[in-house]
Amino acid sequence: MSVAEMVAPNRSAKSALKIIDADTHWTEPHDLWVQRAPASLRDRVPQVKLHDGQMSWVIDGNQSIGTGAHPNSAILKTGGKVRDLDKFLKLKFDDVHIGSSSVKERLAVMDEMGIYAQIVYPNILGFGGQASARVDPALRLACVQIYNDAAAELQESSGGRLFPMALLPWWDVREAVRETLRCAAMGLRGININSDPHTTRDEAGSFIPDLGTEHWFPLWEVCQDHNIPINFHIGASETAIDWMGQQGWPSLPRDLRSGISGAMIFFNNGKVVSNIIYSGILDRFPGLKFVSVESGIGWVPFLMQALDYQRYEIAETKKFHKLPSEYFQSNFYACFWFEQGKDAADMCRRVGIDNVLFETDFPHPTSLYPFDDLEGRLGDLNAGERAKVLSLNSAKLYNIAL
Repeated sequence: MSVAEMVAPNRSAKSALKIIDADTHWTEPHDLWVQRAPASLRDRVPQVKLHDGQMSWVIDGNQSIGTGAHPNSAILKTGGKVRDLDKFLKLKFDDVHIGSSSVKERLAVMDEMGIYAQIVYPNILGFGGQASARVDPALRLACVQIYNDAAAELQESSGGRLFPMALLPWWDVREAVRETLRCAAMGLRGININSDPHTTRDEAGSFIPDLGTEHWFPLWEVCQDHNIPINFHIGASETAIDWMGQQGWPSLPRDLRSGISGAMIFFNNGKVVSNIIYSGILDRFPGLKFVSVESGIGWVPFLMQALDYQRYEIAETKKFHKLPSEYFQSNFYACFWFEQGKDAADMCRRVGIDNVLFETDFPHPTSLYPFDDLEGRLGDLNAGERAKVLSLNSAKLYNIAL
């Protein structure tokens, strides 16, 4: 498709491109699960109720999975964005922009920003669905399936502009395969998976195998055969998420500790990418596509050089079909948003123009909102490069019609 064919009809005065935002979040309505649950589970699915003296998201009646029922949005309904941690943590559902959770208003925000389509990730069950694993298998499966049903409704009601990624029952690979196929049949365009299932025990009390083992081959086979991208959002496991300050020194105030943790968490996805490459699964499933979501891109060239070097220096006996860095070029994507100017252009080229997706992280605190002159942030990328980074790469990966 040529750049000229991508021009959106009167949707954006800010860019001639049909920009696809590869990472946004949905502030789940308080009745998302309750209104869709069977009567037998209605009191147990995620819902907002009084818990330990404050309104909170709870699961299974009394387990908190969201103290304070925070809306996970920093965009105020009166306009503007909260950039103070303490103020952000005090926000309630009624304080934030209705576009955080309502399709009509979300589309209006997208039009205002010059965004044609958005990929959407969850909040309440965890970015990788990890919070659902705290309850019994029947309830956790129902919670995931109800979310995915709501996601399919959201996609349809948006007219093909909002594309939620499906959550998986990753604690049972057979169920994960079935749910992947079910969601693909509903039209969902990708799956979102826990990055560290091996830190969780199965029903028998044994730790689930890690993603590099034969245990996961049935899921990888389905994803390869059906061209389903596999997304790893930062913080997609109990061990990977750390918003409030394990990285910062104790002498720093909480907001600065959180800032350090927020920056360091980007690198956690480098661990996931590295393990996938070194596991060798890409020699068996060369058609798999993985996305490192909300991780930035600056670390990618350094890490690929390091993996090539380490494989040669200390694991010379281990043979792969390609260099580690070559697997990134053929099987991975990474998302950027805050990088801009010459640095953004240089990093996009070093990572690989075909391997970069653009995101805003709307409506989270670190989101690229509001912004002006998006294309001006991209330094000296030429028209073809801009088209790929801002639109064509995502359109191809997620099968989004332009």
